[in-house]
Amino acid sequence: MSAAENKRLLQSIFSELATGNSRPLIESMAEDVRWTVTGRTKWSKTYDGKHAVLTELFGAIRARIADRTRTIPDRFIAEDDYVVVEAHGQNTTRSGAPYNNVYCFVIRVVDGKIRELTEYMDTEMVTAVFGEEE
Repeated sequence: MSAAENKRLLQSIFSELATGNSRPLIESMAEDVRWTVTGRTKWSKTYDGKHAVLTELFGAIRARIADRTRTIPDRFIAEDDYVVVEAHGQNTTRSGAPYNNVYCFVIRVVDGKIRELTEYMDTEMVTAVFGEEE
């Protein structure tokens, strides 16, 4: 796929994520996707494979967020197989605290599937809202 096609794919996925619908994201992940969360939080590591992303990362987030997780895109930049997405969250924890982090996702798309994703965010906010490392 071209850079423009990859960008359109991610624009479509993130338009759904803004409404709380993660299905297009999940369906677009390759089975062997590698999702890396940067920093030094309890979430910071590389999740190898779709199953690990869904159970270890998404499952833990769902357990802490009151409703569907919403991530709203702000900007898309595409070159070759990579799309960079700047975004922000609009979420509330089960305890009622706001969790509106800011993100920069660097996403590698191959043959219409997300193969690699590196997530940069405000790690201080993660720790403040979700607590110290377990």
